[in-house]
Amino acid sequence: MSLAKAVVTGSVFRAPEKRFTQNNVPVSSFVLNIGDREEMLIRVVVKRAALDEIVSAISKDDRVLVEGRLQITTVKSDNGTERRIYEIDANTIEMMGASVSSSSSSSSEDIVKFSQEEFSDELIGEDEIPF
Repeated sequence: MSLAKAVVTGSVFRAPEKRFTQNNVPVSSFVLNIGDREEMLIRVVVKRAALDEIVSAISKDDRVLVEGRLQITTVKSDNGTERRIYEIDANTIEMMGASVSSSSSSSSEDIVKFSQEEFSDELIGEDEIPF
């Protein structure tokens, strides 16, 4: 079942591995730990050739940001208990905390910084939330 768009950050728990479909289409996957105190593992599946370069640069314990479509599958084990598998079909992957050479035109000059005066100290009231 596909739920919604998800953006998560975490550390790579299991390094990427690449396999090929019967039609010779490359599919890479790795496991991401998004938990802080305890392990919360999500499988990240990459089917886009444009992400091959960044996936090949990822190794265990790297911090990454992943954006894609969250999917949850329920499987039954041999003893009859159900287990949920969380998976993200990745659209975008970005390395965090390391400089990665890429063909994009972003640089440190593109970062927008806001001054403290531009933010209000007031909190939004419960009656103002639109949902």
